[in-house]
Amino acid sequence: MIKVTKTYLPNKEKYQKYVDKIFESSWITNNGPLVKELEIRLAEYLGVKNIILVANGTVALEIAYRTLGLKGYVITTPFSFVATTSSLVTNGLHPIFADIDPRTLNMDTNKIEELITPNTSAIVPVHVFGNACEVEAIGEIAKKHDLKVVYDAAHAFDVKYKGVSILNYGDISTLSFHATKLFHTIEGGALIINDDSLVKKARYLINFGIESPMSIPELGTNAKMNEFEAAMGLCMLDEMEDISKKRKAVYERYEKELRGLVEIPAQNLHSTQNYGYFPVVLKNEEQTLALEQALNEKEIFPRRYFYPSLDTLKYIEPKQYSPVSRDISSRILVLPLYPELEEKDQMNIINIIKENSGI
Repeated sequence: MIKVTKTYLPNKEKYQKYVDKIFESSWITNNGPLVKELEIRLAEYLGVKNIILVANGTVALEIAYRTLGLKGYVITTPFSFVATTSSLVTNGLHPIFADIDPRTLNMDTNKIEELITPNTSAIVPVHVFGNACEVEAIGEIAKKHDLKVVYDAAHAFDVKYKGVSILNYGDISTLSFHATKLFHTIEGGALIINDDSLVKKARYLINFGIESPMSIPELGTNAKMNEFEAAMGLCMLDEMEDISKKRKAVYERYEKELRGLVEIPAQNLHSTQNYGYFPVVLKNEEQTLALEQALNEKEIFPRRYFYPSLDTLKYIEPKQYSPVSRDISSRILVLPLYPELEEKDQMNIINIIKENSGI
């Protein structure tokens, strides 16, 4: 069976050494030494200033909204994983969808300003499949209208834009370190905060709102990463060069063999790739479902990322309609991509697509 992804597990002996240290110290959570070490190493690796590790990518978004004090309406994308939207709703915010660019699948920056009202407090774009948004245009709009910007960068680990980390754009960027990501900590996530004055607040928000033993100034939550997860992250970081090399080979083989047969989203020319996903867009939903079935019959399981379009969710208020996102979400498949995907298995996937390209 070949799934859309496969969790990468680093060297077991190295991980066991970290586990032994945890058992020796009995310090398993509450900002332990491995969490601190991972924050330092990740900041250096990614080229960012302030990084705060948390329990998962969804809570990273929620802490970002609370840290910035967002209220009212937030302009975001309808084409993303559901957590981008649900994290807004659960924090009393109203998602307002700017439809997407059908070429890049990112938020269409030409559709943002018409949605801004006096009740708008922020823009929450997503670097979809690790493809960098038009960060300069978004920054200009935000500055003009005095809006905060939170980038959902769950897919954008180690992506650079014009030579610097894409995570350095906006007020806060968030990462997901879920087991399916190219870098993971089993579960986990992070906030990258550019304003030094906000870091202290974010740190006590992830610890129940506790600023000190005598002070609880904010409504917080328990969003801390534990030591076992940090140990996994430290092991993963040691192997990122090899992981990236293998992912690149799989990605480029797909690109070489499939370009012209299916639509491949356009990449931001100023951005690097991290080879996290390989999405293809088919001619129509009928063809998409037929190809999915043909692959499933061979025990190959791509995913319809992202389906359905988030503007169709029942709990969204006010109700909205994003035609481009709905169209793309009905026609997209993300193909299996992970470091251990063997060339013969990948070529089998490619050949099935070629055989069914005329469906």
